[in-house]
Amino acid sequence: MRKLFFFLLILIVLKCGAQSSLPPIGQWQEHLPYNSAIDIADGGSKIFCATPYSLFSVNNNNEIERYSKVTGLSETGVSAICFDNNTEKLLIAYSNSNLDILFKNKTYNIPDIMRSSIIGNKTIYNIYAANNLFYLSTGLGVIVVNANRYEIKDTWFIGTGGHPVKVNGFTIDNTFYYAATEEGLKKCAINVANPADVTNWQLVSGANGLASGACQNVLNIQNKVVVQKQDSLFVQNGNSWSLFYYDGWPIINTNLAENKITVCQRQNNGIAKVTILNEDGSVFRSIANIGAVSFPRKAILKNNEPWIADQYACLSHILSSSYWQYMPNSPENISSGEMIVYNKTLYATAGAVNDNWNYQYNGDGVFEYQSGTWTNINRYKYAAIDSLLDYITIAIDKRDETAWAGSYGGGLLHIKSGLAFEIFKQNFLGVTVGDPTSYRVAGLAFDGENNLWISNFGAAQPLRVRKADGSWKSFSLPYTLRENALSQIIVDNNNFKWIVSPLGNGLICLDHGASIDNTGDDRWRKLSIGAGNGNLPSGEVLCVAKDKSGFIWVGTSDGIGVFQCPESTFSNPVCDAVWPIVQNGNFAGYLFKGQSVNSIAVDGADRKWVATNNGVFLISADGEKIIYQFSEENSPLLSNVVKKLAIDGSNGEVYFATQKGICSFRSTATEGGEKNEEVLVFPNPVPPGFAGSIAIRGLVNNATVKITELDGRLVYQTRALGGQAIWDGRNYRGQKISSGIYLVLVSDDSRKERIATKIFFIQK
Repeated sequence: MRKLFFFLLILIVLKCGAQSSLPPIGQWQEHLPYNSAIDIADGGSKIFCATPYSLFSVNNNNEIERYSKVTGLSETGVSAICFDNNTEKLLIAYSNSNLDILFKNKTYNIPDIMRSSIIGNKTIYNIYAANNLFYLSTGLGVIVVNANRYEIKDTWFIGTGGHPVKVNGFTIDNTFYYAATEEGLKKCAINVANPADVTNWQLVSGANGLASGACQNVLNIQNKVVVQKQDSLFVQNGNSWSLFYYDGWPIINTNLAENKITVCQRQNNGIAKVTILNEDGSVFRSIANIGAVSFPRKAILKNNEPWIADQYACLSHILSSSYWQYMPNSPENISSGEMIVYNKTLYATAGAVNDNWNYQYNGDGVFEYQSGTWTNINRYKYAAIDSLLDYITIAIDKRDETAWAGSYGGGLLHIKSGLAFEIFKQNFLGVTVGDPTSYRVAGLAFDGENNLWISNFGAAQPLRVRKADGSWKSFSLPYTLRENALSQIIVDNNNFKWIVSPLGNGLICLDHGASIDNTGDDRWRKLSIGAGNGNLPSGEVLCVAKDKSGFIWVGTSDGIGVFQCPESTFSNPVCDAVWPIVQNGNFAGYLFKGQSVNSIAVDGADRKWVATNNGVFLISADGEKIIYQFSEENSPLLSNVVKKLAIDGSNGEVYFATQKGICSFRSTATEGGEKNEEVLVFPNPVPPGFAGSIAIRGLVNNATVKITELDGRLVYQTRALGGQAIWDGRNYRGQKISSGIYLVLVSDDSRKERIATKIFFIQK
């Protein structure tokens, strides 16, 4: 059996392992967690599985398809799904009460519940499909959706006195509607003219063998009504109720599937099982003691074979003596900490702190993304790092390309090659004042001499350095800072260390002089609000970045300030920050004034990507023009709350760590090389009907690019954005060019021109 399962699991990995690693220019890609399943639906030719963030499907060939905002869905964050076999439509209910109906690869949005001004709990807990209608069990009552008209048909407030009441489940038999509510089981004749009239609903609970109080679900199996009440199931026999099933195990979920009832159960000690019941309440099959069942959320039957959506094991297809497990490769959770790209590999930290800089006990660790595949490094997989939580910062040692990750409370982790680990706590880091078991690492950066600088948040000496030779040095600050708070660190072109000091302390700059060990020549500067003090827009500094001119861009809770004279930071008068002014129509204003700037990243063309709580922006190199503005409303961006940014300079892909998960956008700028060599054009050849962007990559920064015919006649001319030029395949008159071979001529600042490559166009 073990050999069979191993073979099946490998087969699944081969068929559905990683998604495409690089989207086309101007396109998006999601990197949502797919390791946890919360709901499941039989879609006929495929099985749909919902995660807390999105969903995927498995077809009869075991091929996986992902569905998200990138593929056309309206939201990120799923609460329930249901497939209607009559209409062949999938209803997706989101955690914000928005609705999508997926039909033949098209998405139809129904935002009415989300937009409704009704006050109350609009969460959708369960969905029942019948007669081309979807019946939604919500915190308000029952909401009816017309599947063919893509609209809300009716709303039934069936609580006492017509007030809202939480409905946990719904079903229909030949005579009645049944709703399992927090007030008990209620029913209404299906032939009444107005089910929205609460007087047409009768409370069934409290008599004839069904005790009063909340009911968790109601099902119709072979025209027999079965009610879940806590950990017991009761069946209706005429006007009375009798025990249908009870085995002492807590029940997570019950579901009707192929004239059987699936019961998902889990004890407090973590032992779980799925019990499948016949229509008379006898046990048809029990599934336990396998990896597919750890926290089952819902189970269905397809051709009498169980499929299980599990909170920890994702989706599994249970066979007679083995099982197939489907878990699309993905990060294990969302990322809230720092991200960095080095040598085409993205490193993202999952940890977070709250506004008061208290840890959150997040154990999801560090995510590594390379060549389309995610690797998750955390305490759940590696017992050696069990004591480390809340990773919020990361740095890469260029000497051996190993990663150093900072745990906010657990210390410093060195992730060595082969996934070997080295942990630094006591004897290296200082304990947090007032929290003597906590070693808080909140910022990491390597300088040009391969010294690792460490923000030891809350310690008596909050700045540490692990020198290139492995020895350590601690620094006391010449300033009084609230909670000795230090976080993000960057190193500028002068080898100055710029350190964010949260909790309103401003920004710290350090020049350690000729020697780290000799503190006598250290120079410090504390920068905050006010002319002569740094002139920051706010003392609440959230992030810092260095651009290609060596300028220091500082994101605060009230916009951006830029230090354009960092080399004069320690001079008198001090180098004050300037506030960029951006044009907005006929008006101009300070850049991101009134907004929290959570993260800034600089691309190959020296443009700045800016993460805010209102989306993400791309601004020009000088900060005076907005080039892109992405939000949930106008793009596949997963959430308007964008916490961190990272850019892969080799291909222009920009990663956004949002409140709802990681996504990325393939931008136009890459890092420029030293020479115009190994120039790459893609796509090449350009296929018929291609309407995207043609990229010419591998150029020097701001290279001049000419497209000519073979006889030298100019077709188009442009400049590279960083190390990449973009062309839409049209000539300088805006006309589509003809089939044929075209030359790409490039030149650098010396104006020496050469043929770099050729482009082949194939037109119909």
